[in-house]
Amino acid sequence: MKPDTFKTPVTVLIGLGIPTPVKSVLHAYQLLMDWPAASRDGAHAVAANACLTALNGLVEAETARGLFVAFAERHDVLAPDLDMLVATCGRSSSDPHIH
Repeated sequence: MKPDTFKTPVTVLIGLGIPTPVKSVLHAYQLLMDWPAASRDGAHAVAANACLTALNGLVEAETARGLFVAFAERHDVLAPDLDMLVATCGRSSSDPHIH
């Protein structure tokens, strides 16, 4: 595994809500650099700086991943965990509309 590869990919919603797995620090950094300048905030700056620092080998990839996840959550682009949704849907529901 490359040193900038995440142990677990982060799935974010891109463009019109297309789920996109982000598997590395480099990919996360590229997405952050593509983020509209007018929408950049402190969370963006921290995540971008963490990714750049990880790319330079000064922090672990998982540290950058955690800050990228925090950025994605703050901006509502973190995709829901589909495994969790499937597990939840598999349970019996009291809602008569769900079969």
